[in-house]
Amino acid sequence: MLTDPKTEFEKLLKTISEKNPDGDLDMIKLAYEFAFSAHSGQKRLSGDDYIIHPLATAQFLAELKMDKETIIAGLLHDIPEDTKITLEDIKKNFGKEVANLVAGITKLGTLKYRGIARYAENLRRMFVAMSNDIRIILIKFADRIHNLKTLEFLPAEKQIRIATESLEIYAPIADRLGIGKIKGELEDLSFKYVYPADYNWIMEILPKKYKEKERYLEKVKKRVSKKLLENGIILKNIAIHGRTKHLYSLYRKLLRPSVNKDLSKVYDLIALRIIVPTMADCYSTLGILHNLYRPMPGRVKDYIAQPKPNGYKSLHTTVFTENGEIVEFQIRTIEMHEEAEFGIAAHWDYKENKGNANKKSVKWLAELVKWQKQIIDDEQFLHDIKLDIFQNRIFVFTPTGDVIDLPEASTPIDFAYHVHSSIGNQCVGARVNDHLVSLDSKLKSGDIVEIITDKNRQGPNIDWLESVKTSMAKSKIRTAFNRLKKQ
Repeated sequence: MLTDPKTEFEKLLKTISEKNPDGDLDMIKLAYEFAFSAHSGQKRLSGDDYIIHPLATAQFLAELKMDKETIIAGLLHDIPEDTKITLEDIKKNFGKEVANLVAGITKLGTLKYRGIARYAENLRRMFVAMSNDIRIILIKFADRIHNLKTLEFLPAEKQIRIATESLEIYAPIADRLGIGKIKGELEDLSFKYVYPADYNWIMEILPKKYKEKERYLEKVKKRVSKKLLENGIILKNIAIHGRTKHLYSLYRKLLRPSVNKDLSKVYDLIALRIIVPTMADCYSTLGILHNLYRPMPGRVKDYIAQPKPNGYKSLHTTVFTENGEIVEFQIRTIEMHEEAEFGIAAHWDYKENKGNANKKSVKWLAELVKWQKQIIDDEQFLHDIKLDIFQNRIFVFTPTGDVIDLPEASTPIDFAYHVHSSIGNQCVGARVNDHLVSLDSKLKSGDIVEIITDKNRQGPNIDWLESVKTSMAKSKIRTAFNRLKKQ
């Protein structure tokens, strides 16, 4: 059955009215009419009018509570490439800001695994665009998600290519930006095309397991709700989370040696998420749960005191219930929940901060752009990107409690250069958790790292290039050596 543009547009207006009361509906209507006219006569392979795609893109952005310029750019994003209308026409009708967003999307083009040089150049363009205005990648995410939802109409070769790009490039970037909602959608929509046999296996075994768990969790939910209310905790929400558990995330867990494809060892297959008004209520709730049920040793995680590198905050605990069942709880405030779902988009300041949402969160983007300018070789660039962006991350701490986000297997030298160039250049030793360690030792999440420096040291050791993991450290070491050569 074909999708009706009028119905989809009415849905978009309703979402904007609910999510962003300051949205200019008259301008949104003008943009829709402009896009409708521009794409007149064009069809998607699904048979739908082409306008359905920009409408779906704009709808996703509206659900993220984005500003009107971003939503309008979502409606117009394919016009310069697919019609005779130019960016200058868009600028005249909708202003410079919208035109710049559409230009950013147009410049990105498509990421394709067709030759290292072209692939590397497309990645470079993406990171530059993101650092200039983070809204560009959010529009790209929205565009990509709708394209994934209609992959069934494409040839198999294209399905696999687009799904692989989404899984290996876009999803890790969404994760680094803390946007769990987008990361999960990108992964799950791609999963069945990249790993069809594994996807079918999981879809075969999950439904029965979900039903068993859900029935029991409803009983636990009632008991916990009653206990919390008795203790004066005002519940904003308590819900069973997992009915739409991200399948690819589950698949990755099942592949771990400690799990070995045994679903009974995945304790957060379905979890109870408790949302309360304040941070103090989070900790009070944790105490009440532990009085009610016995906690599983080693499964209490405080991501409020020590947030994940992408900003995720919550308390997690896994408990044994009275009849031996294992249940995971996630406890957070409304603000923490918004951040977990929407990441960088949850920080939006529509009036003062266009395109620069939460600068601290995207500091790594600015650094990335700076490093990549120093890396001319495309293969080296792709290697470094895979380490810095697409690899698993750890988070370690300075002695004062600041969090440093690094790729897995990073060393104290990587840590030192992430703190400051001078710390790295003057580094002579390191203590990890109050123990002296070698400078090439591998750091783990939760380590407290102290760098020992010598102000008389002139610069780094050339051998460090063999042991450091991050492109930042390598870049700063090379810069220091080049400077010493000129002296």
